[in-house]
Amino acid sequence: MPAPAQILIVEDKDSLRTMLRHALERQGHAVLEAADQPSALRILQQSDPAVVLSDLRLPEGDGFGVLRAVKEIDPDIPVIVMTAYGSIEDAVAAMKEGAMDFLAKPVDPDHLVLLVARGLERRRIVTENLALKDELAARRGEPKLVGEDPALRRVSAALERAATTDTTVLLEGESGTGKEVFARRLHARSTRNDAPFVAINCAAIPENLLETELFGHEKGAFTGAHARKLGKFEVAHRGTLFLDEIGDLPLALQAKLLRVLEEKRFERVGGTASVQVDVRLVAATNRGLRAAVAGRRFREDLYFRLSVFPITVPPLRERAGDIPELARFFVDRVCRDLKKKPLVLSPEALDELQRYRWPGNVRELQNCIERAVILADGDTILPRHLNLSFAQPPPEEQAASPWSQIDLSGSLAEVTRRVTAAAEKRKIEEVLKEAGHNKGRAAELLQISYKTLLAKLKEHAIE
Repeated sequence: MPAPAQILIVEDKDSLRTMLRHALERQGHAVLEAADQPSALRILQQSDPAVVLSDLRLPEGDGFGVLRAVKEIDPDIPVIVMTAYGSIEDAVAAMKEGAMDFLAKPVDPDHLVLLVARGLERRRIVTENLALKDELAARRGEPKLVGEDPALRRVSAALERAATTDTTVLLEGESGTGKEVFARRLHARSTRNDAPFVAINCAAIPENLLETELFGHEKGAFTGAHARKLGKFEVAHRGTLFLDEIGDLPLALQAKLLRVLEEKRFERVGGTASVQVDVRLVAATNRGLRAAVAGRRFREDLYFRLSVFPITVPPLRERAGDIPELARFFVDRVCRDLKKKPLVLSPEALDELQRYRWPGNVRELQNCIERAVILADGDTILPRHLNLSFAQPPPEEQAASPWSQIDLSGSLAEVTRRVTAAAEKRKIEEVLKEAGHNKGRAAELLQISYKTLLAKLKEHAIE
C-alpha cells in the first residue's frame, strides 16, 4: 500500500489550520504544519511534500517567500495560495510567480480537496515523466542517481533546470561526492547529449602540460611536438567540457579560459590561427572559490563567469538515509563486475556503514563495498569485511570537542571578545606564513590596510 501523500499547510491561525488538516486527513493524506515562513522552510529542507498550501499573509515572512523557496527546492511541487476575498490581486501575482491556483477565504473544504487532488495529479504526471526519462537515460548509459534524500532531490531538480539551458554550471562539493556523475547526467539530459562529454582534472595534470591538454598545440610548437594535437576544447566541440578541480587552474590559464568562454575562440599553443568552438562548460571544485578570489589565487571575473548556475552537491554524511540503498547498489554492481554470486549486507554491517562519517564520501563507500565483496567468503557481508574500525579511533583517542578548549566564563560580551581575538590572531599568523612574512602581501590577502595590520600585530603580540 503506497504511503499517504504529504501536504504542507502554512497558516498562522490555529483554528483554520486544524480545519484544513482534518479535511485533508479525511482524504487519507498526511499533513505537515507550519505557522510562518521560517518554520515552513525548515520543514521543506527536511521533508518532501507533494503539495504546499500556504496563506499569503503570515506573521513572519509571507506566502510569496514560501512560494519562492518551494520553487527553488523543487519547481515541480504544486503550490496553492490562500487569500482573503479582497486580495485577489495578490493571488494573481502569486500565480504569475508559479503558484498552481488559489483558494479564497473563508475556505470551502470541498474546493480545498478538489484543488489538492488536482495538485497531486499534476505531481504524479511529472513524476511519471521523470521516471520515463530515467528509463530512457539508463538505456543510453546515463549515470544513475541513487537515493531519495531531499538534498539529493534538490540537486537533481537543479540539474533538470540547468539541462534545458546552455549556461555554464559550477558544481561545488567535497571530494568524492560524485560531481563528475552529476556533470555526466547534466550532459545526458541536455540537447548536446549526442556530442562528446570530455572530462579533464585540472589538479592531475602538470601545469606545463595543462595548456596543451586544454587548447592543443601546433606541430613544432615545442620540442617533441611532432604533429598537431587537438585540445579538449576542440574534442568537446558541440558537446560538454567538464573541468574538475577548477580551483587548481593556474592564473595564466584562467585568463585564457575566460577569453574562450566570452569569445568562443582560442589559438593552439604555437599557433596563430583562431579556432572557434561551441562547447558547454561544466566546472567543479572541492574548495571555496570565493576564498581563493579573496586571496587573489582565482580571478574574480572568471569566478562570476563560472558561477552563473551554481549547484552544491551534499556530502554523504548529510544524506545518511541514502547509505543503505547506495551500499546495496554498489554490492550488486561489484558482484556483477566480478562475476560473483549475489551477496547481502548483514544488519550489523548496515548499522556500521550508517554510523561511519565517510570523509571520502560516495567514492570511499564504493571502495569500501568493493573491498568487502572481495573479502566476503560466504553469501553475507559482515562488519569485519568492511574494515572500517581502523578509520574510527576509540573514544579515548578521539579529539576533544573544540568547545572544551574555549574559556566560556564571564559575560557574553567577554566571551565574544575573547573568541574573536583568538580567531583574529590565528588567522593573521596563518596568512603571514602563507605570504612569507611579507606584511604588505599579508594585508592584501586579509583585505585590510597595511596600517591596520601593523596595529593588529601589536595588539596580538605577533612577532
